Amino acid sequence: MSGLKHVLDVLKNVEGISFTFFGTRDVVRHPLVQRIVEAYDAYEKKQANS
Repeated sequence: MSGLKHVLDVLKNVEGISFTFFGTRDVVRHPLVQRIVEAYDAYEKKQANS
């Protein structure tokens, strides 16, 4: 499990902490960064369907 997912699980019910999730449309820096985000999204969907 990634460290980020672990943090989400551990801290999700802590008052005063919130998380913001960005999608591929939110990435405006560089096309390569957008492709990386899309690759992670596809990987996570594949893992969820396994």
